[in-house]
Amino acid sequence: MNTAAVASTLTNLILTSTNRQSLTQSLLCPSINWTPLLVNIILKHLWNHGPKALQFFHLLLHNHPTYIHAASSFDHAIDIAGRLRNYATVFTLLHRMRSLRLHPTPKTFAIIAERYVAAGKPDKAIKIFLSMHEHGCFQDLHSFNTILDVLCKARRVEKAWNFFKVLRGSFKADVISYNIIANGWCLIKRTNKALETLKEMVEKGLSPTLTTYNIMLNGYFKAGQIEEGWKFFLEMKKRKCEIDVVTYTTVVHGLGVTGEIKRAQNVFDEMVKEGVLPSVATYNALIQVLCKKDSVDNAILVFEEMLRKGYMPNLTTYNVVIRGLCHKEQMERAMEYMDRMRDDECGPNVQTYNIMIYYFCDAGEIEKGLELFEKMSTGDCLPNLDTYNILISAMFVRKKSDDLLVAGKLLIEMVDRGFRPRRLTFNRVLDGLLLTGNQGFAKEILRLQSKCGHLPRQLKL
Repeated sequence: MNTAAVASTLTNLILTSTNRQSLTQSLLCPSINWTPLLVNIILKHLWNHGPKALQFFHLLLHNHPTYIHAASSFDHAIDIAGRLRNYATVFTLLHRMRSLRLHPTPKTFAIIAERYVAAGKPDKAIKIFLSMHEHGCFQDLHSFNTILDVLCKARRVEKAWNFFKVLRGSFKADVISYNIIANGWCLIKRTNKALETLKEMVEKGLSPTLTTYNIMLNGYFKAGQIEEGWKFFLEMKKRKCEIDVVTYTTVVHGLGVTGEIKRAQNVFDEMVKEGVLPSVATYNALIQVLCKKDSVDNAILVFEEMLRKGYMPNLTTYNVVIRGLCHKEQMERAMEYMDRMRDDECGPNVQTYNIMIYYFCDAGEIEKGLELFEKMSTGDCLPNLDTYNILISAMFVRKKSDDLLVAGKLLIEMVDRGFRPRRLTFNRVLDGLLLTGNQGFAKEILRLQSKCGHLPRQLKL
């Protein structure tokens, strides 16, 4: 068996095992040739079942007589522990890396910072960056840019900007640093602040790059400043900037999402005439805007043209087409494209399943949604937080007692898998169970809510 097949078999073993001792014995079987690649594939398969992923990682870490995890595997485990907000495990793993002389890298700290920011703790993210040297990893311009990028992508731009102003001199901020900040302002639709940042960059003697211009162009379109974006694009051409495929893709998408399909297609045709080859991302942008603002049939014509020209569709391409078909209630055709994905060895991934499940449930075909969910639970693509939220919401549509029992079971399962339901989700399920006379099950959910740190309301059960 190849590595992928072995990883798939072992993932299923880990998921279905209920006995820690027998699982340990199975994983220590001498016939298994443990490698970092195999471990990392299994950790990725188990990504959406954090507790099982960490159990597997620790079983090998503490019990295998010869195999030692690679730094990349530690990074995966730290990422999973961070997503579970299990910070004690994060730091235990960090110290274990050092004891094994596997030095944490800037990537390790970027992962931890990202997890803190995602949990709404940006100050902790900054603190971990500032303490890197205490763990034998010294900060440099690249790691400074990374922490800025983590903050900006999480829309903590004010915090990133203030941090940048304090330390830009120490790290000798470069064009990349300024680009990251400008992109952050653009993400929160403050293009005026992005322009101020770039003006300051020029005053510091740094020259804007094509990436800088593409950031501003994208910022205008994202902020709905379509004419400003168009004028900026024309100005780039007038100044003979070396316009690339990213520039054209930005304009095609920016015009298309506002319904300017003809203009978007003209820009697409123009780029080909100018000798700039479209990328898969360009086709994805055009297909997406056709699905949203024109017709899914025209989008599929572009999809087929893309194939004829030798381009390989990626996950995004398929997901955009499938979403377009589902939106037009063409579920059977959407399922056919899902099968094509498998034939092309291109997924489906969790987003594909979530799209299909959402639209099946939206159309009242809840059983078909649950059927797809069952397929996910036994395969290499485990459900994520969104999957559970989609299905739990769907269980309230028919107001059936059985459906609300399913909602309760899904809630328990998502907690077991390391997901944190919102307080609203808990309360909704509780109310549903009480209204349908399932007081016993409601008590179980109430205990779970308390365990998850959401203080339960005063309820009479």
